[in-house]
Amino acid sequence: MAYRRTSHTREAGEAQRANHRERGKAVHPSATDNVTTHELGNGLVQHRWVDLSRYNEPQVLAREQVRQALSGRASGSRIDDAVLVVNELVTNARQHAGGGPSCMNLDVYEDIAVMWIHDCGKDAEAVRLRTSAADVCTELGESGRGLYLVEVLAAKWFVWPTVEGKAVVAVIELDAANATPPTLQ
Repeated sequence: MAYRRTSHTREAGEAQRANHRERGKAVHPSATDNVTTHELGNGLVQHRWVDLSRYNEPQVLAREQVRQALSGRASGSRIDDAVLVVNELVTNARQHAGGGPSCMNLDVYEDIAVMWIHDCGKDAEAVRLRTSAADVCTELGESGRGLYLVEVLAAKWFVWPTVEGKAVVAVIELDAANATPPTLQ
């Protein structure tokens, strides 16, 4: 199994991109700090760790990383679904977990993507659907619909207690057969 680890900081990223250009190899495009990617099995499995703690709007970074990771591995509609799910989970962590989200782990396999949004909130029981799905539009105002979107778009989601708090995990099924090739940037 091939293993490649790439860590992106501004200086290291520029040096790495220059080195890859010289050797004619593809580069993991990332203009962000604090993103680490690992590829296993010649790219069959991709893991990304994204530090969300230092960003005022971590949803933007999370959406960008999900879109990049799934480009060429899923159809545009499934990528949009995954982006919406990660946006809702990061928004929930930002609004309801004291310090907001700390990081995102994104594991992309051949047929699924697994997103882990970590935060420092210790109350794992607080993350749950509060009313029935039929009552979402009538009982809830402008907020409170995010987990219903996650419920509908994700194959599975759950809360995992961690040493530092919790992780809200969503599993998105991919349709690799309908994937569109990535566009050059």
